[in-house]
Amino acid sequence: MKITYHGHSSIHIQIGDKALVIDPFLRGNPQAVAKPEDIQADYVLLTHAHMDHILDAEPIAKQNNAPIVAAVELAGHFEKKGLQTVQINTGGTVDLGFAQVKMVQAFHSSGITLEDGSVIYGGQPGGYLVKAEGLTILHTGDTALYGDMKMIGDRNDIDVVFLPIGDKFTMGPEDALQAAEWYQAKLVVPVHYDTFDVIRQDAESFVNKLKERGMRGQVLAIGEQLSLS
Repeated sequence: MKITYHGHSSIHIQIGDKALVIDPFLRGNPQAVAKPEDIQADYVLLTHAHMDHILDAEPIAKQNNAPIVAAVELAGHFEKKGLQTVQINTGGTVDLGFAQVKMVQAFHSSGITLEDGSVIYGGQPGGYLVKAEGLTILHTGDTALYGDMKMIGDRNDIDVVFLPIGDKFTMGPEDALQAAEWYQAKLVVPVHYDTFDVIRQDAESFVNKLKERGMRGQVLAIGEQLSLS
């Protein structure tokens, strides 16, 4: 399994000759090095409806003929655009053939901003447990700290967790340290920081604090690939 970090909360998971991308946000990310047309994916997974998580879902889905996996309301939004979708909701699992994907809760908000600036309900926000090749990857989505993170960690042997640390709109570094302890993942990767000034953080300092608490963390550069086996 190979995982590429595309900045903000966008990750691309290559599983054999199959792939999925989570929360593609490239055109609106000033730090991104990839473009939507560079992304090969069999499925597009969306944690929630905010623009910095769904902006490039449509072009990537179209060019790859790839279904979009999303909460019912968000999936319905893309169905109206003529795209294939797989509807899911909190606690549900879908089998993609090469991977199983379970939607776990996230404490956040979720609204679809339309072209006229109005906002409609985007369904329940969430995160995804992705299980494939004997490995478990957790993308928490945008979330605050909540106690059931411990339950998720107790019930799953998590190899890598992608945790937001940007603060303001999600957990900040201190809450993310607690989340990391509860998830008990073998590797913690910080995400959702530095894309904009309002969420600027010292990711290396966060990783050092993980080490002080006996946990392993890694800062991934945008475009960097992580290989797992």
